[in-house]
Amino acid sequence: MNIWLFILAMAVVTYLIRMIPLTLIRGKIKNRFVRSFLYYVPYACLMAMTFPAVFHATEHVLAAALGVLVAIGLALKGKGLVTVAVAASVTVFLASLLLGFIAL
Repeated sequence: MNIWLFILAMAVVTYLIRMIPLTLIRGKIKNRFVRSFLYYVPYACLMAMTFPAVFHATEHVLAAALGVLVAIGLALKGKGLVTVAVAASVTVFLASLLLGFIAL
């Protein structure tokens, strides 16, 4: 098949997904439950895509789990995104090194 046909089909589907809600829902959504649900959808989608990748990014699942625990702990303490990301990355790096030495 022609690659341009596939690209056109993907473009149409992507456009329809975005256009249909805009044309069907004219007014402001007043239902509190629906509004709160729609507010958290991007966070839930991001989490569903990111969380499995965290555990498959390293050789050691334990190192990934330690990084996740450090990230959650620092985030709950109110630390910034850069601090959380750097601390989690350093934790995973050090844990991977330690687990690599233990495995030898």
